[in-house]
Amino acid sequence: MLRLGSAKPGSWASFWAILTLVGLATRAAQRADVGSEATGTPINHSQTLLQRLQELLRQGNASDVVLRVQAVGTDEVRVFHTHRLLLGLHSELFRELLRNQSEVALQEPRDCAAVFDKFIRYLYCGELTVLLAQAIPLHRLATKYGVASLQRGVADYMRTHLAGGAGPAVGWYHYAVSTGDEALRQSCLQFLAWNLSAVAASAEWGAVSPELLAQLLPRSDLVLQDELELFHALEAWLGRTRPPPAVAERALRAIRYPMIPPAQLFQLQARSAALARHGEAVADLLLQAYQFHAASPLHFAKFFDVNGSAFLPRNYLAPAWGAPWVINNPARDDRSTSFQTQLGPSGHDAGRRVTWNVLFSPRWLPVSLRPVYADTAGTALPAARPEDGRPRLVVTPATSGGDAAGVSFQKTVLVGARQHGRLLVRHAYSFHQSSEEAGDFLAHADLQRRNSEYLVENALHLHLIVKPVYHTLIRTPK
Repeated sequence: MLRLGSAKPGSWASFWAILTLVGLATRAAQRADVGSEATGTPINHSQTLLQRLQELLRQGNASDVVLRVQAVGTDEVRVFHTHRLLLGLHSELFRELLRNQSEVALQEPRDCAAVFDKFIRYLYCGELTVLLAQAIPLHRLATKYGVASLQRGVADYMRTHLAGGAGPAVGWYHYAVSTGDEALRQSCLQFLAWNLSAVAASAEWGAVSPELLAQLLPRSDLVLQDELELFHALEAWLGRTRPPPAVAERALRAIRYPMIPPAQLFQLQARSAALARHGEAVADLLLQAYQFHAASPLHFAKFFDVNGSAFLPRNYLAPAWGAPWVINNPARDDRSTSFQTQLGPSGHDAGRRVTWNVLFSPRWLPVSLRPVYADTAGTALPAARPEDGRPRLVVTPATSGGDAAGVSFQKTVLVGARQHGRLLVRHAYSFHQSSEEAGDFLAHADLQRRNSEYLVENALHLHLIVKPVYHTLIRTPK
């Protein structure tokens, strides 16, 4: 049992003592707002006040209420000598609990009881240090007691650490669903979609719920080596979780079989345990995939709607669909490269290639920032500074031949970040089919900073992806 302080509960004395401290803080803040010598010199002792509040909590001076926090399922009780005024300022629930009581017994889950001291400290000082394992219990306490500022702060912490690849995305997703935190749920989904290869190879994959799997499988922004990798990941999940047949069949029908070459499809049918159990549920999809590869895209498009998701590649990292590009010192000067991709996923297009040219410029200036010169000599406007620009990435085909008839191309640029020794996707920028560049590419990135979150050892890690999309040309009765 841990005791914080030993002073006996007070009454009006503690009330006036705390009011005095709050009054000092208010006057310090008012003085800090004074902006010029003409109206006064600011004096800011807010840090001293925070130290006094921390000492007030640690010593329990003038405490007028005792909290006894018991971890559920244990005999462990932690005792906190606190002040009803400060707790009530943050939490209406505390205000009601402590209205006519000087001692309150609280029961909390073990993980919440373990961080209750941090939670109370936040109510006194407005700050705390969070570790990954403490995020959910702190968020749960803030939600239970209605401390909205802490609830938002912990949720922001979780979203930030997801973007850097440090957070347990699967566990946080399920927690977000249980609490109705839609922003956190969407952040977890986005991270999982962009880093599905890494997650599927980790212990987290076994904790994925059928509901979460159903959210992920239809997405076209999944980042994977190829569709076969997704099939094997799904098969491993099915073998580990053993869901009901209806769940397994729905999941298997979400695989985009036309994106798998015929030779690999034959091997799956011969060797896959999942298809051995549920093959009948996807027999029509497998037949359609073989037809897709056997017929020419133009002929196939006469009978099937090739604009459906089954015929749209995801963000595949395989060489047939793109190439990595590491740009060292990206703030220095313009760079260019080229790469080739397969014309389309159909077996008829397997041997046909499209060459792409790529230009990267670290300080491109939009029209509104470019120098403008008047007709009259000597009235030129000041030139825009290089640092006023933003990065630009342009992807164009090397030729404009007719080989791509009936095909348009969606482009995606992945930006990597290294976290715990592995390279994860931090951001993805998609191009409109008719565009040569992403208008918001790295718009908020500071590539001048060596410790920029977009750089890995002062290098920009990109992966360029081109996804061919077949057009439905003529529809005839089947």
